[in-house]
Amino acid sequence: MRKAALFSLILLAWPAAALAAKPPVVVELFTAQGCASCGEANSYIGKLAERPGVLALTFPVDYWDYLGWADTFAKPEFADRQKAYVARLELREPYTPQVVVDGGGQAAGLRTAEVEKLVRDAAAAQRNPPDIRFVNPRRVDVGSGRVPRGGAEVWLIRYDPRDQEVAVKSGDNRGQIISQKNVVREVKRLGAWRGRPTAYRMTTSQEEGLKSVLILQAPNGGRVLAVGQPDS
Repeated sequence: MRKAALFSLILLAWPAAALAAKPPVVVELFTAQGCASCGEANSYIGKLAERPGVLALTFPVDYWDYLGWADTFAKPEFADRQKAYVARLELREPYTPQVVVDGGGQAAGLRTAEVEKLVRDAAAAQRNPPDIRFVNPRRVDVGSGRVPRGGAEVWLIRYDPRDQEVAVKSGDNRGQIISQKNVVREVKRLGAWRGRPTAYRMTTSQEEGLKSVLILQAPNGGRVLAVGQPDS
């Protein structure tokens, strides 16, 4: 009885952050509806999105639009995010389908064995993330913690959790139905984080049915440090 009581006291005294669930591994797919080789990667990410402990996000890019089909979900800021990873990871150029895992490693979207290894390694990595708390629809708080050199950036991402099917009418994928999951619709930098508790103002979503996630990561396409969602 004494041991049980002592253990309960230890749990009560332990910091809440230490008892919090481990943040999910962030898997970002950069893809395009006009990319002839992206269909299999889209399907794989759709399955990965259902896996516990993984947050899979689909970022449609616009630089293949000139091939004859303008991606219906692509935005320039999504391609900008990929370009930051390209520079950070010292790649020659952006490409699709590309998968970036927790901002620390990348692989071609069709090389699923490589992606799986990146996910396993990221899940096993030691983390001590700061608390992230959504106070209301217009405010999110990030707690204190160890900050990487150069600080960190706070990103608000909103994505559509519903399956999306798009009929492509021209280009290399003409006549095909493109299926995608967790398509990102908004990405916005809320500000910098310097390791101290900080509150950030959010704008309301302009589209219904979207889910929100806050990603704290090292600047300029750096490693993901923490992940927070309103229902987590």
